[in-house]
Amino acid sequence: MELPQPTTPAGKAGLTALLDDPSGAVVALDFDGTLAPIVDDPEAARADTDAVLALSRLSPHLDAVVIVTGRPAAVAVAYGRFAGVPGLDRLVVLGHYGLERWDAVSGRVHAPDVPPGVDAVRALLPGVLSGLGLWETTWTEDKGSALAVHTRRAADPQGALDALRAPLAALAHDHGLVVEPGRYVLELRPAGMDKGQALTAFLAERGARSVLFAGDDLGDLAAFDAVERLRGEGVAGVTVCSGSAEVSELAERADVVVDGPPGVAALLAALADAV
Repeated sequence: MELPQPTTPAGKAGLTALLDDPSGAVVALDFDGTLAPIVDDPEAARADTDAVLALSRLSPHLDAVVIVTGRPAAVAVAYGRFAGVPGLDRLVVLGHYGLERWDAVSGRVHAPDVPPGVDAVRALLPGVLSGLGLWETTWTEDKGSALAVHTRRAADPQGALDALRAPLAALAHDHGLVVEPGRYVLELRPAGMDKGQALTAFLAERGARSVLFAGDDLGDLAAFDAVERLRGEGVAGVTVCSGSAEVSELAERADVVVDGPPGVAALLAALADAV
């Protein structure tokens, strides 16, 4: 496959910078919907095998590869099957939007204590869902430091999501949390960190000269914002949308749009060939 070309001048400059100086580049990726296809059961999600193979070829030429995800870092590592893959020794996983960190060198997760608001919401959430008549038709994913309510299994996923927005926003507010919307999911998580902040801090730590970020969902817009802001500070950048029929906002902002996780895998393989 030929390397997809950005449609914007800034994106073209970012890709050129990455290809001319890969040792100064960071490739950053979301997990669900970008590396792994979206599935009805989040516990069944697995990274595209072709994407992992492409990363193993690409990573040795880069400064680093980083996965920035809302999942716990250890879960993303397990579902990505990243541990011990030859060539991925420069891989870092930032879980819970950057609150947790795993690196391939140590193989360990570094995580802060769970905020008390999460424990309070964990206790109250079943009653809120039952009161709305949605306990049986939604699925709550306990991420340890966050709780995500999925509506994809409901008879009317969008209707269930809309019914949950205000009650979950109020519950989160009362306990010092924020709500992160996604593809038929609302996540209640600690405030103070998003993918943009996590990505910005990581790039500063690495002294990166260029970055490519790929995502698919609303939570990835903060990372798009970060890439666009960093361009003004001298860090060349490319934004990639893993396209879907469920979310259009990223495609409207992206320098490159590919067809879901298989398209991301193909792009990574083309990048590996190019460098």
